Amino acid sequence: MLSQRIFEVEFAEALQEELDRQGMTIRELADLAGIPPATLYKLTSGKTDPRFSTVRKIVNVLEPQERSFIGVIAARFLLDELDNRDIVVNGQKHRVRGYSADSLDECIIAAVRAEKEGALGIICAPILAKIVEKIVDCPVAIIKPHQKTLIEAIETIARRI
Repeated sequence: MLSQRIFEVEFAEALQEELDRQGMTIRELADLAGIPPATLYKLTSGKTDPRFSTVRKIVNVLEPQERSFIGVIAARFLLDELDNRDIVVNGQKHRVRGYSADSLDECIIAAVRAEKEGALGIICAPILAKIVEKIVDCPVAIIKPHQKTLIEAIETIARRI
């Protein structure tokens, strides 16, 4: 695997080994990764060091992750009925994977983890959405509470005061 091998040998050597192993040309990799062929030729010759964004593009092509679920970040009680269910949208089946979080820090960590594990998109609370959108590359949607839920919460507080 390229992502492991690059820590053992020079990047140029690891990349060339992986291209040979997969029977892929530099031009094919360039087309699939959206990287100019000249850049890849420089990398495989060892004349230049790659930028992180370039490595990410190369690894995504050579080691594609299965991106097959939608991540939902919420409190555990909200996830109990949703976690690991399949949902069909426009004829496509998607798995729903829950990420339990009880603080802002845990929510941010959950978002990064969900993307790293291959989430197609992330659903979270409105207060988190703007932050999560800045740190992940997948779509982010918000959980919008129903007015009935809000009224029930208001009634609960009213009974307590």
